[in-house]
Amino acid sequence: MNMHTKPSQEFVMTRPDDGIKVGDPLLVVDHISLSFGGVKAISDISFDVRKGEIRAIIGPNGAGKTSMLNVINGFYHPQEGTITFRGEKRTKMKPHVAAHQGIARTFQNIALFKGMSVLDNIMTGRITLQKRNLLWQALWRGPAEAEELEHRRSVEHIIDFLEIEAIRKTPVGRLPYGLQKRVELGRALAAEPALLLLDEPMAGMNLEEKEDMSRFILDVNQQFGTTIALIEHDMGVVMDLSDRVVVLDYGRKIGDGTPDEVRNNQDVIDAYLGVSHDE
Repeated sequence: MNMHTKPSQEFVMTRPDDGIKVGDPLLVVDHISLSFGGVKAISDISFDVRKGEIRAIIGPNGAGKTSMLNVINGFYHPQEGTITFRGEKRTKMKPHVAAHQGIARTFQNIALFKGMSVLDNIMTGRITLQKRNLLWQALWRGPAEAEELEHRRSVEHIIDFLEIEAIRKTPVGRLPYGLQKRVELGRALAAEPALLLLDEPMAGMNLEEKEDMSRFILDVNQQFGTTIALIEHDMGVVMDLSDRVVVLDYGRKIGDGTPDEVRNNQDVIDAYLGVSHDE
């Protein structure tokens, strides 16, 4: 594993204190059901994500994992159930409102501006933190200039943390896949989220890239104090990184607990892991 430097002490998450203590529920998914026409993607699923933890969501292809992330950050609106985030209960949420409330996300298929540089892509993650209006930004004088310089300093600290200083001015479209995934993580971190949603952050990576990304995710959680919910198919990664795991199968929850509890759950073994108790 290529060890990287610890996050700069100058970069501090500035999200407001929501009064939720570490270990208490930050997000509560309560009896969520989601259908597309006559097809049920999610059926009566409930679980929570505690502040400060890494929570994995696993299951076979088509289990409803990405649909669940889309419900959490407002891309999909469930027909039944509620989401409670930072003490606020809701049935529907627009994605931009979720972003302003502190939910950031990466995607299964990389969603970056390929013609823009690494630095400019990560800068887009600061949009929800900008306080000056468009007029001030167009003039780029006084308070607007000072604000942008402060945002750029935060972005540079993220670039240092992710060890991508050498490519900071490179157009993202020229980068290999593994580095693009790292840039996408950087853009999500730039929003200083209370909850970071990662949709298959290691898909398509080789072993060395997976090891690096695993360490970055752990450092984001431990050093920045960011709560993380992630979807991942690599069971070794899931069991090593996660504090708790929820397991979906055909849109239903079939397991929920610590990695050891899930590993020894017969329903999970039958549906997903494909190993016996004796192994």
